[in-house]
Amino acid sequence: MTGFVAIGDSFTEGVGDPLPDGTFRGWADLVAAELCSPGFGYANLAVRGRRFDDVVTRQVEAAIAMGPSLVSISGGGNDALWRGFDLAAMRDRLDQVVARLRASGADVLLFRFPDMSVRLPLPRVLRPRIVAMNDLVTEVAERRGVYLVDLFGDRALDGHELWSADRLHLNPLGHRRVADQVLATLGRAAPPPPPPGPPGTGPAPLADLRWASAYLAPWLRRRLTGRSSGDGILPKHPVMTSVFESPSGPPPDRRPG
Repeated sequence: MTGFVAIGDSFTEGVGDPLPDGTFRGWADLVAAELCSPGFGYANLAVRGRRFDDVVTRQVEAAIAMGPSLVSISGGGNDALWRGFDLAAMRDRLDQVVARLRASGADVLLFRFPDMSVRLPLPRVLRPRIVAMNDLVTEVAERRGVYLVDLFGDRALDGHELWSADRLHLNPLGHRRVADQVLATLGRAAPPPPPPGPPGTGPAPLADLRWASAYLAPWLRRRLTGRSSGDGILPKHPVMTSVFESPSGPPPDRRPG
């Protein structure tokens, strides 16, 4: 493998896994460190808040120009939260993007989304969209012959222990779990063990109110004013370099504990 480029939104940027300098690490950085070998390069073009067309417009051709052997793409989650979300258009757009990446000679890594409905409001609205998104990702992955990481099927990600306080982004343990799933899908590691039991009890109603005030209300304000959490944010690793030459450097440990 000669190089890995990660593209997408906050999930791939690594939001929820902060480093001391205020930047984020995340699963993609962890995977890159594990894949590192002489001549191997890594870039991460993902930016929080990006919708799928933004990812395509700003990141896909830039990734291809670097000539990587592997490209991961995860996007569309921000789109699915909007009213009038067009599932058929998303399927066609993703299929075109994956075909373009495959034509460049790169292997491609796709993701089935975790079940966010277990933590967020309106689960009866949200879960069908998550299931539908995962179905279309699976369809494209099978058609194009690419790697598929099934996070929806990982029961450990149903628990609150792997998520940040905002309930939208993985915490450091969650990013490590996803990194392990990616490495297993690539045949570089054994699959992580299943969770020891069912998910713990969710937050109390008072915690839900505090969450809504701290996280949901600002998100709604941004949405109503046409702003994004990614406004003014640039990719953290925009140029393919050795993992150990990147600004954040390699992660200090392979596994927690």
